[in-house]
Amino acid sequence: MTQTLNETKSEFSINPKTQMGHISLTVANLDNQLEFYQKAMGFKLHWRDGNKAGLGAGGKDLLLLTEESNVKKYRGVTGLYHVAYLFPNRRELAIAVGRLFALKYPNSPTDHIMTKTTYLDDLEHNGIELYCESPEDGSWTFKEGKFETYRKDGSWSDGREALDVDALFENLNEGDKLDAPIPPDARIGHVHLHVRDVDEAVDFYHGVIGFDITGVAKPFQMGFVSAGGYHHHLGLNTWQGRGAPPPPPDAVGLRHFTIDLPNQQAYDEVIARVDKAGISSNQTDDGLLIYDPSQNGVVLTVKK
Repeated sequence: MTQTLNETKSEFSINPKTQMGHISLTVANLDNQLEFYQKAMGFKLHWRDGNKAGLGAGGKDLLLLTEESNVKKYRGVTGLYHVAYLFPNRRELAIAVGRLFALKYPNSPTDHIMTKTTYLDDLEHNGIELYCESPEDGSWTFKEGKFETYRKDGSWSDGREALDVDALFENLNEGDKLDAPIPPDARIGHVHLHVRDVDEAVDFYHGVIGFDITGVAKPFQMGFVSAGGYHHHLGLNTWQGRGAPPPPPDAVGLRHFTIDLPNQQAYDEVIARVDKAGISSNQTDDGLLIYDPSQNGVVLTVKK
């Protein structure tokens, strides 16, 4: 069964080759976080300069960390729910999950049918998802505002089954090392945000940025948007409470996430819509920084 999605397109749709770029976090202890991301996640340390560092798969940075003093985690606020790192196949995901098992690091392997995944938190409770695509196993869609998942044989699933970890580990090859770094083609597949209002957030990411609406599920208090027919590049939820405020300045967590436009024309088209909407922006070293209505930082860049 092929992937089925309900897409709503505005007069303007963001370039279908748009992808997610790096994510930037404020952390309380850079040394501890660097050890975690290298040892438990298999990231490579690309650079470090004082209280800042960049990590990833050996190419461009996937993760930027900035240490600030006297910061802490807040609940009941907008910000990052999780950042999802996409692996190219089940074998690479099996290595990543096997590494976590070997370290006895808490994680929750989950079968979404069309993706295989595990969820965990880093040392400062920033949510992480590690996943690979598995559309050959089934599909999911939104029907009349409800989330529906079907296996390849047509049977229904809640889309949140426990992952068969033994079956996943069968994809490992003899000689695979669990301490191997993540593959060079690993990247951020999607970002899931806490927002103050789902409809408002969808209006922003669809109506201004130009992502297509994959679906809005009122019973789940969430919505998904994407580019190019992907199942979702952004998840949006009100699980921290409808009307949740942004985190205070002394909070750990999301500084910004990045939307990589494939070329200058695609970038200029989005910027024109941002300007037309009267949204304030600030040019930074990372790209053009704006904020969504829930005050989540968004950086727009041209993919390099």
